[in-house]
Amino acid sequence: MKYIKNFPLELTFWVMALVLLATANGHEHHFTLCPLANLGYEGWCPGCGLGRSISHIFHGEFTESFSEHWFGFPALLIIVYRIYTLIRNKKKFKILTLNT
Repeated sequence: MKYIKNFPLELTFWVMALVLLATANGHEHHFTLCPLANLGYEGWCPGCGLGRSISHIFHGEFTESFSEHWFGFPALLIIVYRIYTLIRNKKKFKILTLNT
């Protein structure tokens, strides 16, 4: 039970998200979590294309990434920084619990 309490759920989520985006084919449009797109709205959505943009970055297609969404590269940097801080905080927590 103690392991489940200390399981890094957010860290696992972000790492899995990046792994899935790295292995996804950004050229194919598939299922979306966007509520506006699922309701049939065809206009501009601030988040649509962000995942495909990050996927293009992982495949080295930087112009396609920018054409999908201009915020793809900054979003990837933010996610990588969040993963880094979660790992760093987890290590600090382990060190603190070992010293007490």
